[in-house]
Amino acid sequence: MPSNAPAANPFETAKQQIDIVADLIGISSGVREVLKHPKRELTVNFPVRMDDGSYQVYTGYRVQYNMARGPSKGGIRYHPGVTLDEVRALAAWMTWKCAVVNIPYGGAKGGVIVDPKKLSVGELERLTRRYATEIAPIIGPEMDIPAPDVYTDSQTMAWIMDTYSMLKGYSVPGVVTGKPISIGGSEGRGEATGRGCAYVIREAAKDAGVKIKGGTVAVQGFGNAGSIAAKILYDEQGAKICAASDTKGGIWNADGFNPHAVEAHKHKTGSVVGFPGAKSISNEDILETKVDVLIPAALENVLTAKNANKVQAKIVAEAANGPTLPEADKVFFEKKITVLPDILANAGGVTVSYFEWAQNIQGYFWTLREVNDRLERTMVESYQAVHKVAVERKVHNRTAAYVVGVSRVVDAIRIRGLYP
Repeated sequence: MPSNAPAANPFETAKQQIDIVADLIGISSGVREVLKHPKRELTVNFPVRMDDGSYQVYTGYRVQYNMARGPSKGGIRYHPGVTLDEVRALAAWMTWKCAVVNIPYGGAKGGVIVDPKKLSVGELERLTRRYATEIAPIIGPEMDIPAPDVYTDSQTMAWIMDTYSMLKGYSVPGVVTGKPISIGGSEGRGEATGRGCAYVIREAAKDAGVKIKGGTVAVQGFGNAGSIAAKILYDEQGAKICAASDTKGGIWNADGFNPHAVEAHKHKTGSVVGFPGAKSISNEDILETKVDVLIPAALENVLTAKNANKVQAKIVAEAANGPTLPEADKVFFEKKITVLPDILANAGGVTVSYFEWAQNIQGYFWTLREVNDRLERTMVESYQAVHKVAVERKVHNRTAAYVVGVSRVVDAIRIRGLYP
């Protein structure tokens, strides 16, 4: 994420997006208010014993936004910039995302204010287990199911699953998703976000008249989602990956490069920077390069009113959560740039998380091919539903995705009614 990214409040952005859809489809003021408030928020302050014997107190959050369609679902991120409003926004986006791909979940999100790069593995484990203990009263397979997010991974989920299981007295694999396969994880979960994004790009390119085979791609944020989307576009669709970046900088080669080789270079050196045969490019400039497909896969608020007019891509596929501000959306719509919004483009992760949870509940596991086939079907059907609304209502894809997702949540709220 660029160091000079605007300090926009992500939850205000999320509420603006709700208002846009509410005005468009005529949601009543009462239901609109429900949609703009999280159902439940938990803030926890907890001590962690450091390796030197000292104690450090950390602050963490878990927000359950809406549970009208089922138990809430959402990742946990470890980042020094975590705020409650950020977690609220991410939980709201998870609510609409689950509804867009029509899986029976509400939305949630969690976070701890910490720089995990400064902690040892032992310190991370103790932090994770203590945080899991603090939020344990409100999570569970039928209530709220965490998953990995920024700077958390399958090992983090294993620690949470084990901690929760110890509290219950028996193994509860369904309490989290994104676990290692050896303790109930699903085949295909690790690459699901990037793979789902690649499927949606493929479908959108057909409607936008963009050729992916031989087409150019830039990826801002060559992490899990961004690198996998790039590799699948390269391997399976013949795309030319011309630019990639991470927190330390970016690389550019007009002739393209092998994303597998870039990944190996990053694994060896810690960054994509310095990849042989590539020129240096900043995280800001990578957003403005002339390519067919731009994949913002870092953090939120990177596409703004300041740089939207400089974006030259034909398709912007949001592998990250909330990278585009509402004013940038307007510019892209006027320029006829196809935006594949986060709640559609990166929903592959939560889709396969749902598959993992379903497998845990039934104690029966699917093959990788079965997982990927189901993921492809879900992503294609979801894109088609969103595109249909966009064409019929003459709106951009983000508004269309919100119409699809919010309408499904509103239907559930209305049908269930208010208790008592």
